[in-house]
Amino acid sequence: MSKRALAAGVAFGLVATLAGGQAALAGPGRNTGGEHPGKGRDGAAVKSVEFIGMDPPATPEQKADIYSSAKIKVTYANRRTQILDLAYHQLMATGETVNGKVVGGLYDVNDQPLTDDNGQIASDAPDGNSLIKVPGARGSSRSSNPLSLVTQYEYRSKPPAGSQFTESDYWSRLPATMSVAGIDQDKRTGALKVNDYDNISFAAENGLWVPCAASLTPWNTHLSSEEYEPDAKTREGLPAAADTQDGTDISGFSKAFFGDPATANAYNYGLVPEVRVHRDGSTSVQMHYALGRIARELADVQPDGRTAFMGDDGGFTGMFMFVADRVADLSSGTLYAAKWRQTSPAGTDGGSAKLSWIRLGHGSDREIRSLVEGGITFSDIFEVSNTDPGDPGFTKVHTYAGTEWLKLNPGMEKAAAFLETRRYAALRGATTEFNKFEGVTHNARDKKVYLVMSRVEGGMADGTGDVQLAQNKGGAVYQMDLARGVRDSSGALIRSRYAATGIRALPALLGQYSSTPDLSGNKCDQDHVCGGDNLKYSEGMRTLFIGEDTSYRNNNYVWAYNVDSGKLSRILSVPMGAEATGLQVVDNYNGSAYVMGNFQHPGEFGSSDPDWAQIEPLLESRWNGLLKTTIGYLGTKDGALPGLR
Repeated sequence: MSKRALAAGVAFGLVATLAGGQAALAGPGRNTGGEHPGKGRDGAAVKSVEFIGMDPPATPEQKADIYSSAKIKVTYANRRTQILDLAYHQLMATGETVNGKVVGGLYDVNDQPLTDDNGQIASDAPDGNSLIKVPGARGSSRSSNPLSLVTQYEYRSKPPAGSQFTESDYWSRLPATMSVAGIDQDKRTGALKVNDYDNISFAAENGLWVPCAASLTPWNTHLSSEEYEPDAKTREGLPAAADTQDGTDISGFSKAFFGDPATANAYNYGLVPEVRVHRDGSTSVQMHYALGRIARELADVQPDGRTAFMGDDGGFTGMFMFVADRVADLSSGTLYAAKWRQTSPAGTDGGSAKLSWIRLGHGSDREIRSLVEGGITFSDIFEVSNTDPGDPGFTKVHTYAGTEWLKLNPGMEKAAAFLETRRYAALRGATTEFNKFEGVTHNARDKKVYLVMSRVEGGMADGTGDVQLAQNKGGAVYQMDLARGVRDSSGALIRSRYAATGIRALPALLGQYSSTPDLSGNKCDQDHVCGGDNLKYSEGMRTLFIGEDTSYRNNNYVWAYNVDSGKLSRILSVPMGAEATGLQVVDNYNGSAYVMGNFQHPGEFGSSDPDWAQIEPLLESRWNGLLKTTIGYLGTKDGALPGLR
C-alpha cells in the first residue's frame, strides 16, 4: 500500500465459480433461473467471460459510497449468452462487533484490548485477505459450507480519542492486528455470511507491524507482510541520513504494545508472518526471517511452492526473489536481489529491461532469529557515514534509508543479507531505484508475473542509475517472463524453474496523468488505471484485477483486464479518498470462486470536486466519522457470481 499520509485498502469480492472438468458459468443473478453456482441451466461449458464496465461515479451519493453498476457477460460453448449485474456485499465493518468481538480491535502484548475514550481502539484500515477452505472444518448449518477469512489490518490512521497527534504522524504508533472470521457459504447461492470472529494473537511474536497486502500460498496458508520496516540504525541512536524516507515510530509502537518505548527490537519487524487456520477455527503463526527485511507489500509464491517474488514499497527500493530449500516451507532458502539492465531507450514510458539476480545469501528463520535474540545491532553489521568519509573502503548507496556510505564488518554477510536486506543489496550492486513497488501476482498457465509501480518517479525517472524512464505519476503495470536454468550474477545456477529473466510495461495499463485537472479535480484520465496498487490474477477468468491507490483522482477503482482480449473494465468504485486493495482470487471453493478485499481511509485529504460540500457530510455519516471501513465481496445481487471451471 502507499504510505500517503497513511496508506490504505479496498475490500471487494468477486465470485466466479469453478466446478471440476469443463468450464461452466452459472449461478444467481439476472436471467439465471436460480441455478446452483458452477452449473448452467443446460450444462453448457463457458466459452468466454467479458466484464462490461461501469461509468465513473456521478452523484454525491455515488462518490461517497462503495458500489458497482458493472455487469459480466458470459458466453457458453453452445452460443447462449448471459448478462449478470454486479453488486457489492459487505461482510463486516471495522469498529462493529461480531459475537462480542470488535472488528479490527487492537491488543497489547498480554492480548488485552487497547482503549481510548470511546472503548477498544479499532483499526480503520483493513487490508490483505485470505478466504480459505480448511479441510475437515465443520459448518454452522446444513445449508452452508464452512470457510474461514483471515484479514489483516494495516494500521490505525486516525489518532485515538483524546490523543493530541495528527493523522500524518500517527500511522505506525500502534500495533496492527489480524483476525479470523468463520464464514458460511450458502450451498445454493454461494453467498457469504460471517458467523464468528476472533483476534489472531501476535503476543508471542513481538506484535504485528504494519501488515499490508497478502497472498494465499499453494499449501493453503495466509502469507502476510510487514511494510516500511523500522530503521535499526536510528533505533540504535545513530543519526538518520538527510534524505531518509523512514517516518515510522517504533518507540510509540513499543510503548503501546509492550508498555515500554525501549523494548521493541527493530530487527523483529519487516518480516513475513505466515498464518495457518486449523479445522477447529484456531490459528497458528510463524514469523519468517529468511525472506529478509524490506518494506514488503507482499510475497507471491509461484506454482512450484518454492519461489517467491516480493514488492518493496517506498522510494529507492529493490526487487527481491526467494527460493526455498523445500516445497511448501519458507523457513529456509536463498535470497536474491535484481539488477535492472534497461533495454528500452532512456525516457521510455514504462520501459523494459533484462533482469539478472545477485545472490545475497542462504539462511534460515532459526539462524536469523538467533542473531536477533543474541542482541545484534546495526553497528555490528556496518560502519556507516552520512557524508563521504573519503575512505575507499566505504561504498556510497542510495536506498529508502537515504544516501549513506557503508562498510560491511568482517563476517557479517549473512546478518546483512537478512536483516539489512535493501542496504546490502545496494552494496552488492543490485538496483535500488524502484518507486512505490506494490502488488505482485502470477499467471501460472502463461508463466508470467505481474507487478506494479504506483508512480514512476524518483529514482526511476531522475535520469541517473540503472532505471532511466519518463516520469509517470499514474504508474505502470509490468509483466515479467520466467524461466528455468537461469544463473545468478556469479554464474551459479538458481535452483528454480521460475526465475524472472525480463520485464516490460504493459501499454494498456500505463497511467494517463496530466498536471491540468479536469472540472472535477481529477489529474488522471478516468478511463485508465491510475496508481495501481493491489494485483490479483484469475486463472479461470484469464483476468488481471487491479485495485487503485492514488490521490490524483477523487475516487479509486477496481479494474478487470482480460489478458487475451486486452479489454479494460471498471467494475467497482470506492468512497472518495479511499484506496482499493486487499485483493484475493479464489477459483474453486465448493463450486464457487471469490475475489476478496477491503477499502480504507475514506475522505482522505479532502477534494476539489465541486460536489465536495455535499460529499463530505455523506462520508462522515455513512462511515462513522471516517472510522468505519468494510470487508466484503463483489457478486450478483443475490450473492455469488456464476462459476467457471
